[in-house]
Amino acid sequence: MKKNIFYAIVFIFSIGTAFSQSMSEVELTEEWKDKIYELAPDKATFPFKTKKKVLVFSLHTGFWHWVNPHTEAMFKILGEKSGAFEVVGSRDLAMMEKNKLKEFDLVIFNNTNSKPTYRNLFVDKLTEEGNMDSVAVWKKASELEKNVINYVKKGGGFFVIHGGNTTLNNSMEFSRLLGGSFDYHPKQQPIHVRLVDPQHPLVQAFPAEGFVHTDEPYFYKNAYAALDFKPLLYFNNAEIEAQRKGQELTEGVTYVAWIRKDGKGRVLYSSPSHNAQSFENPDLLQFFLDGMQYLVGDVEVDETPIRK
Repeated sequence: MKKNIFYAIVFIFSIGTAFSQSMSEVELTEEWKDKIYELAPDKATFPFKTKKKVLVFSLHTGFWHWVNPHTEAMFKILGEKSGAFEVVGSRDLAMMEKNKLKEFDLVIFNNTNSKPTYRNLFVDKLTEEGNMDSVAVWKKASELEKNVINYVKKGGGFFVIHGGNTTLNNSMEFSRLLGGSFDYHPKQQPIHVRLVDPQHPLVQAFPAEGFVHTDEPYFYKNAYAALDFKPLLYFNNAEIEAQRKGQELTEGVTYVAWIRKDGKGRVLYSSPSHNAQSFENPDLLQFFLDGMQYLVGDVEVDETPIRK
């Protein structure tokens, strides 16, 4: 009984702390990076034979997430401190060409938000460049999308962070690759993130009762309905405030992070995080590092989709 009361007090306190962070922009400084370096895992959880090469792709044409440079810095820190990854960053669309993608064991889409007009990052950027007519733009954009999909099917790792799910939000093929498309999100709020299976190797970093995380609670559409993935984290729908009017969910759950196998490759989607303050949670840093190792094949885990 005393233990349950203790956990309740900790949970209430953490909600207040998360809400008070709320989350104002934090400058990306050497001091901030030093803090994250200290909080990051000292070594990789799973044994690895060779250092893997990682691309953090941070191009956006739509909504700008102020956390983008922090996210790239965070992944570089995880790679450097663990010794498991060599991480480079880019906003160059040419990195989506086949000959570029094959240089990497893992590609991370870091809030690669597209504009609402077409919800197609590649169309947006090619149009901005202005050296193609619309027919050529859409043809080239389709080619780049196929490059990404085939990169995964042939064995590449694919990690999509937060708003990166809007990259090609109207493409059902991309939605199936990722496991779902962005629908909408209510306001930022403290979310009690829970573990689907506390025994799963990729969530061992977190307490069994989950954790409180201030973020935008994402809801999904398109391929998400098929549940063709192995869920890792979730929230209870009834606990989410300010849902879309007329579509409020008062029961059931929505998943926060999941994995899936696609061909020879692996995919991980993680809704956290919209805020750099989230990276000051060492458990979340461990989750990201463990996820990276899963994506490059350093560990075999249960990937069985819940639809099965």
